[in-house]
Amino acid sequence: MAEYIISTNELRCAVDKLRAGDRVLLSGTVYTMRDAAHKKVVDLLDNNISVPFDLNGSVIYYAGPTPTPDNLPIGSCGPTTSSRMDVFTPKLLDLGMSAIIGKGPRSKEVCESITKNKAVYFCAVGGAGALAAECIKNCQVIAFEELGCESIKKLEFENFPLVVGIDANGGNLFMGE
Repeated sequence: MAEYIISTNELRCAVDKLRAGDRVLLSGTVYTMRDAAHKKVVDLLDNNISVPFDLNGSVIYYAGPTPTPDNLPIGSCGPTTSSRMDVFTPKLLDLGMSAIIGKGPRSKEVCESITKNKAVYFCAVGGAGALAAECIKNCQVIAFEELGCESIKKLEFENFPLVVGIDANGGNLFMGE
């Protein structure tokens, strides 16, 4: 297993060298999306309406941060269970997402789509949302404010610790589950 320090801008070029089990410190722009936001984004796409950010090259974090305390950029921000987004993920990967961050195994269809689209699935540590928040330097709601914690947020990561769960070559930490 290797360790990497990668920016989201460099991710597309780095995906081929990443392997399941590698550790990554990720910095750069990441967007939060959970169930409700995924449904709204896919509805927009199905109706040929533009989405609130460029999907091509994007990194999505399955998280719904808690309210922001005074003098901090964000509240606790741990990952949510990724399998809940499996129905939406292949379509978004086909539109150019480069990475997904969450926790837990993914469906066969998502695994195949990750490989087909040369993307990567990162796993974040569940139950450590307060610690994860220390690596988030900025948070801005960019869409669906009415969804509260499930609104789409634009985050700026700085050395956010992740493990490659599924790589672009078909490597999968969850094989056998």
